[in-house]
Amino acid sequence: MQAEIRAKVLELLGAQVDLKGLSDESDLYDAGLTSFASVQLMLALEDYFGVEFPERMLNRRTFSSIANIIASVNELALEKAA
Repeated sequence: MQAEIRAKVLELLGAQVDLKGLSDESDLYDAGLTSFASVQLMLALEDYFGVEFPERMLNRRTFSSIANIIASVNELALEKAA
């Protein structure tokens, strides 16, 4: 899932965010992620993984790093499977 999420971030935000050299823990907002781009990313992830981000996850922290996105999508996938 990590590679898929990283690829999706690069696909959607590559022109807006400098992802070269970013670790999974790097702050995407410091790298140039905007609130509008985070919404686009959220919608793309929902579509790709067949999940829906609940209101409790609609915050800056959820999309602040690839590691946080992975954790959130994993949590949603587990909830969906249950």
